[in-house]
Amino acid sequence: MFVTTCGKANLEVIDKAHQAAETLAISYIPRKKRSIRHHMTTHNQDCLVIGKERIELHRREENSEPFFFHPNSASFRIKRIMRGEKDPLIEAADLIEGMSFLDCTLGLASDSIIASHAVGEKGKVVGFEANKYISYILQNGLRDWISPLGELNSAMNRINVINGELKEELKKIPDDAFDVVYIDPMFEEAITESHGINPIRQWASYTGITREGIEEAKRVAKKRVVLKEHYQSPLFKEMGFDVLKRPSAKFHFGVIQL
Repeated sequence: MFVTTCGKANLEVIDKAHQAAETLAISYIPRKKRSIRHHMTTHNQDCLVIGKERIELHRREENSEPFFFHPNSASFRIKRIMRGEKDPLIEAADLIEGMSFLDCTLGLASDSIIASHAVGEKGKVVGFEANKYISYILQNGLRDWISPLGELNSAMNRINVINGELKEELKKIPDDAFDVVYIDPMFEEAITESHGINPIRQWASYTGITREGIEEAKRVAKKRVVLKEHYQSPLFKEMGFDVLKRPSAKFHFGVIQL
C-alpha cells in the first residue's frame, strides 16, 4: 500500500497525504500527473488516494470499485427515526439516551451512526475496525463528512474509531464497560441489494465469530449482546441468542440479555 493524492492537489491535500503516510507507516508517492492505475502497476501495490473532499482506497485488480466513506443507509434511517418510526437496531439493542454502545465490527459505521443518534450527547459509541486503512478512512470520514442533516453530522462526530480485531480488542476492555456490545460480521454472501456496501467487501475481515469472542462480549456488556446475522445462520442457536425474527428480512437480530 502507498499514499498519493488526487490529480490536482493543493498544498493542503499534499500535506494530508504526507500525514497519512506517516500515520499508516506506508510510502508517499507524488502523483506527478500520472494515473492511479499507472502508479499501482509500477509499484505493484494498492493505493490510498487523498482528495480534496474524501479519501479513497484503490485495488490493483481491474474493475474493482474504490472504497470511500459515506453514511450509506444511516441518513434515511435517521430521518425515519425523527418522523417517529422505529429502527430495528434500536429496538434490538433497546437503546435510549445516555447509554454506551460498542460496535465490534464497524464496517461503514451505518449502525454505529444510528446508535450514536439514539444515545445522544450523553451517551458513548465506540467501534472496532480490523482493517487499518478502512479504519483511517472512517476516522476521517466520520469527522469530515458534511450533511444538510445536522443530527447526522452530530451522530457521526461522536463515534470513536479503534483499529483492531474484535476478540483481541475486547480482551483489553474491563468487565461491564458498555451497556450494549454489537456484532455485525461481514456476510460471506451478499444479502443486500444496496450497492453502497459492495466496495468494502473486498477489504473486509471475514474472521468468524467464535464462542470465545461471544464470551468476551458478554463479559464487557452490562445489559445485552446483539448479533446481526443472515436469517438462516446457525450462529444464533450455537451461541445462545434469542432471535428477533423480522418477516421478509434477509437478516435477523439475536439478543443475549445479561
